[in-house]
Amino acid sequence: MSTDDLETDLTRNTENAPRELLTRSFFFLCAALSVVTTLSIVGLLITEASKFFTLTAPLMGVTGETASIVDFLTGTTWQIHSQEFGVLALVSSTLMVTIGSAIIALPLGVATAIYLSEYASTQARSVLKPALEILAGVPTVVYGFFALIYITPALEVVFPSIGTFNMLSASIVVGIMIIPMVASISEDAMSAVPDELRQAGYGMGATKFDVSTGIVVPAALSGIFSSFILALSRAIGETMAVTVAAGAQAKFLNPLNPASYLEGALPMTAAMVQLLTGDITGGGLAYRSLFAIGLVLFVITLVMNVISDYVSRRYREAY
Repeated sequence: MSTDDLETDLTRNTENAPRELLTRSFFFLCAALSVVTTLSIVGLLITEASKFFTLTAPLMGVTGETASIVDFLTGTTWQIHSQEFGVLALVSSTLMVTIGSAIIALPLGVATAIYLSEYASTQARSVLKPALEILAGVPTVVYGFFALIYITPALEVVFPSIGTFNMLSASIVVGIMIIPMVASISEDAMSAVPDELRQAGYGMGATKFDVSTGIVVPAALSGIFSSFILALSRAIGETMAVTVAAGAQAKFLNPLNPASYLEGALPMTAAMVQLLTGDITGGGLAYRSLFAIGLVLFVITLVMNVISDYVSRRYREAY
């Protein structure tokens, strides 16, 4: 390169320096804003939830009514008017919705992903995948009314004793909601598997089914598992669908008992909506319990996302 070319490049870089600095500063502010927003939310939850518990409320300058952190974490009764704040009554309902939706969404989502990745033609994939994304964009309150108007009456034919509000209907509709997330992320993971692995399987006499289930799925396992965790995190945090379909009466139910799904209950997100829309005093004990529930919900979803990130990093295949 000649001296004139070097001088030209140096001049161009000098002229572009202010623009590059401005661009870099803009992107840094965007990243910083997301971090500050997250930390602010976490700080708000911790600060307000601390005012709810007996051990930490005096440190926050709260002298009124408080609740025992042990009773909160181990209690099975949630009654605002009688000052009983046992969060397990809400956690059990949330766990039921998560388990029920997982039974529906995980196998159907993976099966859909296998079809889109391995069996569907290019034309079929171009139609079906956007349709899945549209399904994911339907407002959640619409899913709730769909469960109340269509799913629950259909379940009454099979289970005459089922209530108008029940956990089975809520689990089914949340499962339908998270199928697109499982299918889309899993299909992306399967599509990233190199064709050489497929061709090697076919060369050894494997069938399409054998290659799909014995080669492609194991190779994309980290991405598939990540889709499971993200979808279940969505199920745990779902609000409007379970608020409409599950009911408004808090009770402790056994998630492993199939008969419990025929009853109505109150998941954590629905309880938060109930508290916000109810007649509670701002700054009172019931109001502060709202942040305690939110903190528990945040910790659960955070743990699940950490597990997802660990599995993704630990078992990710490099091609």
